[in-house]
Parts: sequence; C-alpha cells; structure tokens
Amino acid sequence: MSTRGMLTKAALEQLIDEGDIDTVIVGFCDMQGRLTGKRVSARLFAEDVAEHGSECCNYLLAVDVDMNTVDGYAISSWETGYGDMVMTPDFSTLRLLPWLPGSALVMADLSWTDGTPVTQAPRSILNKQIARLAERGLVPYVGTELEFMVFDDTFRDAWKADYRGLTPATDYNVDYAMHASTRMEPLLRDIRLGMDGAGMYCEGVKGECNLGQQEIAFRYDHARVTCDNHTIYRNGAKEIADQHGKSLTFMAKYDEREGNSCHIHISLRGLDEEGRPSVPVFADDSDPLGMSPMFRSFIAGQLATLREMALFYAPNINSYKRFVDGSFAPTAVAWGLDNRTCAMRVVGHGHGMRVECRAPGGDVNQYLAVSALIAGGLYGIDNELELADAMEGNAYTSGADRLPTTLAEAVELFDNSKVARAAFGDDVVDHYLNNAAVELKAFNAAVTDWERKRGFERL
Repeated sequence: MSTRGMLTKAALEQLIDEGDIDTVIVGFCDMQGRLTGKRVSARLFAEDVAEHGSECCNYLLAVDVDMNTVDGYAISSWETGYGDMVMTPDFSTLRLLPWLPGSALVMADLSWTDGTPVTQAPRSILNKQIARLAERGLVPYVGTELEFMVFDDTFRDAWKADYRGLTPATDYNVDYAMHASTRMEPLLRDIRLGMDGAGMYCEGVKGECNLGQQEIAFRYDHARVTCDNHTIYRNGAKEIADQHGKSLTFMAKYDEREGNSCHIHISLRGLDEEGRPSVPVFADDSDPLGMSPMFRSFIAGQLATLREMALFYAPNINSYKRFVDGSFAPTAVAWGLDNRTCAMRVVGHGHGMRVECRAPGGDVNQYLAVSALIAGGLYGIDNELELADAMEGNAYTSGADRLPTTLAEAVELFDNSKVARAAFGDDVVDHYLNNAAVELKAFNAAVTDWERKRGFERL
C-alpha cells in the first residue's frame, strides 16, 4: 500500500524543527461522519499533545448536524456539565496534508479522562468489531467507493442561495465519459494528487450518471485504515473544491435523479503460520462458485440483518430517498453474482473474492456501516447460517424482502435488533437511536418547499 505522505513521529519532529510543519490537526470522526477536532501548534503537539493527547468537549458526540446541543444522550448533557473527552493520537495515521500548507494530521481515539474508551465513538465501535474478528484469527479488508456531485458555485454562494438553482459542473449524464468530465479535471486531479500525497492509494476517477457526478476510488486496505482515509478524503475533497471556487456534495439524494452511493467492499483473511493476514478464507476452489462455507455464512448473516442494521447503512432522513427501483440503488434484500440490482453483490476470486454492500449512500458514516457488515457477518458465521441461492435477473421485481423505506422504520428495526444490541451494546444502540430521533423530530417540524408549492394556492 502507499506510504508516500505518511509520517513517523520522528519525521514529524524533524519537519517541525526545520519549519516545514507549523500545525498538526488532531481529529476524529463524529456521529455524522465529519472530521472533527482541533488545530494544534506543531511545537505544542511535539512537546505535549503527542504523549498526553488533547481534550475536547463531549458534546461533539451529542449534537445534531447544526451543532445544536440536544437532550437524550447518556454521555453528555447540561446535567452532567458537558465535560471532556481525550483525543489520543494514533500515530499509524500521522500524515501530511498537501492541500493545507504547513499542516499534518493525525486521527485520534476517544477516551474519557480516566482512560476508558468512549464506546459510542464511531472508531471505537469499529475497533470492537475488529477485535471480535481477531479473536477468531480473522482480519477485515475494506474498500469504499464514494460518489459526489460537483457544482460551479462556491459553498458560500450555495448557502446564500439556500442550495437552489445551483449550476452542476456538467450538463448531462457523463457516466464513464471523458469530454465533459475533463472540465472538472483541474479539481479532480488536485483531489487525487492531494490524497496520494496524504498517504492514500488513488486508483482513479470516473464520471457517474447525475449532473456533475464523479467517483474517485482508492485501493482497499485494512478496515480501520480505509475508514480513517475515507474521513480524511471526504473532508479534504470539500476543502480542495473550496479552493477551486466550487462546491461538492455527498448527499445520498440531492435531487430526483440518481443519488450518491458509497458501495462498501469487504473481505476477510486468515493468518498464516507467521501471523500474517494472507489466507483467503472466502475462496474455495472446490465450490462451484468458488465460495467457502465461511463466506456463504458471512453473506447470509449480512442479509439476515440488513433490514435491522439499516440505520448504520442509511443514517439520515434523506438516505432513504435513494432507495428507488431501477436506479442502481438497492431496494431488495438479496445477493447475486455480479448483479447490480441486489443489495449484496459478490465479485472477485481468490484474495480478491469479496462482497459489495450497495445499500450505503454518500452520507454514510463508514465506521458504522463497516461495523454493521462485520457484526452481521459474524452472526452468520457463528450460527452457520445457510446462504440461499443467488438472485438471477432483476431483484427489483423479484418479490424479495425490501430495505426500509424511511428512517422511522429503520429506527424501529434497530431498536428491536437483538443482533445489534449483542454486537454493539445497549449504550451504543441507544445513543444512535437518540440521534435518529432528533433528526426525525426536526424533520417532522419543518415546513418544506414541496409543501408550500402544493398547498399555498391550490389547497
């Protein structure tokens, strides 16, 4: 995997001494999937924060998307005084940020001031699922395919316009097209090179169906590495777009055309005699489809829990508007061999044999979605679930069970999920149920443009 742009602690200290780095961003992924944290003086980071971490208010895991403090969280409230969490740097994530001169970044794990982990933090949730796999001698590898839409308007102009009447960066469907996508190439190239310079392995970029829609893909890696990189990329792409006088969105469904997806590919490896994750446990040459019994049970468990785990795949009101028949977004709880109408698509062979979950949109919190894939897969493995035959043909019209169609439906399923509560713990489940309840309350209280247009004169 790429190491260009990655730093050791010693290398960072040298760059600080030479005056090349003056700022270190200490960050983590919040509930909404955003990069959150603080900029620290590089000298202070080297002298103090590197060893002791840095504090931040615990309300950062208990606010809505507008950063409003809201009720209902056990870990954070006015009654408990909104105390501190500690951001402890994970030096395996230390890197340069080429698009921000003089800056480095390190991802952090969150703990309470007594050193115990903040179990509700997205990275903590994923760490727990990775540890469950490690107990079985298994290591998860993940790739995320994140789509976005580019607009010729700046972020600030888009805000002033209430996000109405924006100008997409292309005028028509540019899926795999070269000519119209080339108009965005100065921006796209800077994003690709910036991410490569920040230690990621960029595979390439392609146009997508909606206006101004693109997908930049990165090579798979260990699940935690991929999720960390995803956080940095999503934030960095916006920062680079801002520098180009453009804006971009990862909304699951910006308009009535195709939505932004985030297909997640996941595979497991076993350990060899030297403890290296090199054994392709999902492949079996004796099977007609090349799939091992473990792989079959892994997918069966994911399918069995897909509906009840939907809150971790589709966390927002808007997420569910993407699930439209015939849109390349899934609606059916089904799996198939290289079948893009199914929620779960099996591709590859040998080390590359994997399952692609097509349910998440661009708004997904990738730590939570990967955690759900692992938890569902382990449920299938531990209970030796049998995998039904692959879906052939059009899953949209198959009559298979459907994904939830609203956030409210997903909340009820998640609340009643014994698998989720066993895998994540009641504290985690209740925390994210409250987050969803806050969003539902806000949405149900809002008066939309759609209502005004239909009801102002004609009702």
